[in-house]
Amino acid sequence: EIHIKEPVEKEVNPRLLPGELLLCEASTVYKYMQEDGSNRGTYGKLVCTNFKISFLDDDSASDDNEPEFKNKIVGENDVTLQCVDQIYGVYDEKKKLLTGQLRKYPERLIIYCKDLRVFNFCLRYTKEEEVKRIVSGIVHHSQTPKLLKRLFLFSYASAAPNNTDGRNGTVMFDTLEDWRDELERTKGNVKFKAVTTNEGYRVSEKLPLYFVVPICISEESILKYEGRGIPIWCWSCHNGAALLKMSAFPKEQDDSTSQMQKAFLDGIYKTISKPPYELLKVDDLSSSLPSLQDIQTAYTRFKQLFLIDNSTDFWATDVKWFSLLESTNWLEIIRRVLKKAVEVAECLERQHTNVLLIEETATDLCCVITSLVQVMMDSYSRTKLGFQSLIQKEWVIGGHSFLDRCNHLHKSEKEEAPVFLLLLNCVWQLVQQYPPAFEFTETYLTVLSDSLYVPVFSTFFFNSQHQRDTSASGESLKTQSGPFRFLTVWDWSVQFDPKAQAFLNNPFYAEKPKPDKSQRKTARFKHQRQLSLPLTQAKPSTKRGFFREETDHLIKNILGRRIGKFINSSDEPPNNLKEFYDSWHSKPIDYHGLLLPRIDGPEIKVWAQRYLRWIPEAQLHGGGTIAVTAKILDLMEEVQSLQVKMDEEHSQAVSGDVPSVTTPRNSARLSSLFPFALLQRQSVKPALPTSTWKDLEDEDDLVRRDDEFLDLSGDMS
Repeated sequence: EIHIKEPVEKEVNPRLLPGELLLCEASTVYKYMQEDGSNRGTYGKLVCTNFKISFLDDDSASDDNEPEFKNKIVGENDVTLQCVDQIYGVYDEKKKLLTGQLRKYPERLIIYCKDLRVFNFCLRYTKEEEVKRIVSGIVHHSQTPKLLKRLFLFSYASAAPNNTDGRNGTVMFDTLEDWRDELERTKGNVKFKAVTTNEGYRVSEKLPLYFVVPICISEESILKYEGRGIPIWCWSCHNGAALLKMSAFPKEQDDSTSQMQKAFLDGIYKTISKPPYELLKVDDLSSSLPSLQDIQTAYTRFKQLFLIDNSTDFWATDVKWFSLLESTNWLEIIRRVLKKAVEVAECLERQHTNVLLIEETATDLCCVITSLVQVMMDSYSRTKLGFQSLIQKEWVIGGHSFLDRCNHLHKSEKEEAPVFLLLLNCVWQLVQQYPPAFEFTETYLTVLSDSLYVPVFSTFFFNSQHQRDTSASGESLKTQSGPFRFLTVWDWSVQFDPKAQAFLNNPFYAEKPKPDKSQRKTARFKHQRQLSLPLTQAKPSTKRGFFREETDHLIKNILGRRIGKFINSSDEPPNNLKEFYDSWHSKPIDYHGLLLPRIDGPEIKVWAQRYLRWIPEAQLHGGGTIAVTAKILDLMEEVQSLQVKMDEEHSQAVSGDVPSVTTPRNSARLSSLFPFALLQRQSVKPALPTSTWKDLEDEDDLVRRDDEFLDLSGDMS
């Protein structure tokens, strides 16, 4: 039985962006609602453009009941071509992955998205010719390899006027002045210098135009091995210790080349280990952190837990949630990465030691660790502008291969790995543990993760600054208008109006110079049962926890015995890191000082807003953090209005504007995953087998015993 919302007669046309072209469409397509298994849904038109796949029904034409948090580029029923993960066709109730040429066309189309949405379309009532066009068009444009210039990014940049600067105060690090200003801000300009050696990309196309190296490094050294073996500066600590990174030499070399490179490295290490430089500690991330392949495998398993087709699937997996979650290894990878960042912070903060991170290209895990360390140690990086500038410096200009790691062109799955997403997951752990320390919200991080797949902005669609520059200048020859500037994702006004942008800002941010230390206890939110792995007797925290074989890890992770004499680890007590960690956590928190994440056992949680936002069963109506936030915002608004009345009563001039607070109304009806899951979501009964329901007295009993379903596995077939 199918519950049908009758198709409307009026024509609904897609809203096209500048440069967006309609490629194919199909009418009388039936879109299933995911809320239950009743096959309820709505008729509409399914279209594919050179930018997105879009479903248009009669609601698409009206602007009534628009959500407070609306994306101006990608609508609720839109998915960009880069956001499509996999496409399945259903043939006689059997699912089959769709790639390349199709001999037979499916009766149902299921689109799994990289932002974890699932679209389910029925094509039985659609004309056969239209089915062929729309299915083959969607599969071809979203799943087959592309040329870089075929990305919508170029069509949009050619057609759309770009008169705005777009950076909104974000430092782009594309000029020498930006790097010199950063050196001055961190007091690193005494020992380090910004160099112009790579102007014209004469050293390497992988390096940025401008970067910072120790003052004692000569231009000849930088040129010798195309920038390999050169310590590149990332950040300086308040005590003078610096965080550096280096791209390693290829491991498989002939003896003579290897000896020359060894001698070159020894010379570099000796130079930067003398005064005024601090002692140097070297860490090869390829041996101390999971490989990119391990990260990709873990995330592939992890995301499957959230690509839910229906309620039955959700409740079937929910009874074995903890074992499924642990088997993915994703949370363990997050824990290991955070632990590594704590190790680096301890070297910089307590040992006053320079830390040199080494990786093959220094553009993957190096970016993750250097960014995390700065978020933990530099309060500027916890402001919105500071965090955006940090992403520009370490990732965009630093040369992270976004194009390959996100597989935007579908060239090679071997290169794909969610490295940037790993960083955002790690930062989210800090944001949810210490909310007052961050000027931005988890909604900001979620939106940033979604922006990875929006090819309107150039930020996440190139492998290097060189590739971006040559693409812009090459395209300008056709347009005859000089090199145009691509849009940057940091101009949030392109995606959101001011009202929606308010959700990106944290109203509880503890601004300088008054760090509120009294909030330590309130920052420790009660763990949500379903979002973190519990500590069990079989795996006690003392064995699986933070400090397992700590000393061995510290020693084994150091690169090369040949530089052992520059490492002063033998003088350190074996539990120095544990002492540092425990000592920090025993003191009141300075929200503008060093922040160390709690990373043992259940402290590492699932980023609920990002991964559960499209699953109605996982939402708490009128509950969750948003319910508490809404109440506090109401109080803040009341206090502000009383303050204004008092000022007026005493005829005192109000200095500056009273900060406005966006209060989500009807908070009792809001979902816990607000602002993504809004008021229209209906609560759904668990689709449990009849035998299970017999064991339960009634629905109210299930509510009272909210954890009962964890023990129902014996009754599940």
